[in-house]
Formats: sequence, structure tokens, C-alpha cells
Amino acid sequence: MASQRTVIVTGAASGIGAAIAAGFLSQGNSVVLFDLDVDGARKVVEDGGYSSKALILQGDACDKGSIQESVARAESVFGPIGVLVNNVGIEINGLVHEQSRDVWDRMIAVNLTSFLLFSKYCIPGMRANGGGVIINIASVHSFQSWPRCAAYDATKAGILGMTRGLAVDYGPDGIRVNAICPGYTRTPLLERWFASIPDGEEKAARAHPLRRIGEPIDIANAALFLASDQASFITGSVLAVDGGLMAAGQ
Repeated sequence: MASQRTVIVTGAASGIGAAIAAGFLSQGNSVVLFDLDVDGARKVVEDGGYSSKALILQGDACDKGSIQESVARAESVFGPIGVLVNNVGIEINGLVHEQSRDVWDRMIAVNLTSFLLFSKYCIPGMRANGGGVIINIASVHSFQSWPRCAAYDATKAGILGMTRGLAVDYGPDGIRVNAICPGYTRTPLLERWFASIPDGEEKAARAHPLRRIGEPIDIANAALFLASDQASFITGSVLAVDGGLMAAGQ
């Protein structure tokens, strides 16, 4: 990947987003970490010694104004966005007939609308600068369903449709758009889920042909590849980084 591009990573304070942000920083890029959790984002930057190349922006992925202002601030500090990683996401599970409309609206706002809005505000700068890369973090839930996950599944499937559409519309401008579908990946949310289930991690590991769950660095490595010149002819595609979970039909 060309060095010194400006990268925005949403949901960058922990888990997959933190690993992706650290990966881009380690390559010498200027990275904007967008998250509600400023302390977590600051720890990502300080732990790697990347303070001179990082900009932490506290923002709400549900708020259009917050997104627009954050992109404008990033461009004013570092210049046009070269890489956008839409990673922010929430998961609120339950049976649809028992869930409120507010739950649906919030998951759509965070998991889907924020991806559209960050893309909307980054694309003009990418076009003016001769191109760019958008990477959307989806999920194996884009393809397969678990009990009590209908609303979440819908948001993740929607990300893939958006990815294809953006790739078609903006390919002529030199903008590549791809998605990554992680399987079970070690994040704070997943750790809490494991803690609530006897032998939770061991059971999840056994569902993967590689017999382990993913680590955030696994997803970060995929994002770094898709942003690199080695992936220059890849757009509108979906990369499953799931340890064979979907191949096994789990």
C-alpha cells in the first residue's frame, strides 16, 4: 500500500477497529480514529507510539452531522481521505415480535446508514484526488442466520448490497469498494458472550475448521491487503475471514 494516505476507521477504539487502525498506523499512514470511546481510541494510539500520525474524533455513528463534521475535520488536518474503513457496529438480538422499532432504527442507523454517510462524505475527496478505497466490515451474518438475529442479519446483508452498488457507481473514478465478513472474532462483545456460556469459546472454536476463533489482527491483515496495490483489480467483492465457518455450514 502506498504510504502516507489518510485513513478513517470507524469504531476504532477496540476489537477489530482498533487492530485495523493500528495496522494502518504501523505502515506510516495518517489515521483518523472515529469512536464514542475517546479513551479507548487514545490507548490504541499511545500503545503503538503513533500520536504524531493519529487524529482521534469523538462522534456518534447515528448522527449525520457528527459524521459530516468528522470527515471535514479529518480532511482539514490530513487532506483527502484515501481509505475509509466502515467498521462500527452494534448487535441487539431478540425475536422480532418482541423488539421495539427503536432497536431496529438504531441498528439500521449504526450498522448501515453510517456506512452510507461516511462513504457519501469521503467520496467527493476521493474522486477529486484520483481514487480511493472503501472497506466495509460486514459479517458471516450477511449470508447465514442465527436464532434471534433477524434484524442484525438484515443490516449485515444490506452492507453487501451497498458494497456492490458503490463499486459499480464509483469504479470509473478509481474508487474500489470491498467487504470483509469476519466469523467469530475476539472482541470485548464476544468475550462477554463467551463468559455467559459454559465453555463458550471452546464451542465456538470447534465450529471453525481451523479450530480457533479469529483474532482482530486476522481481520486487520485482510483490510490492509484490500487497501494495498496488490488488490488493485479487486472491487465489489466479499472476503470471508472466518476460519472456514461458512464452508462448514456452521
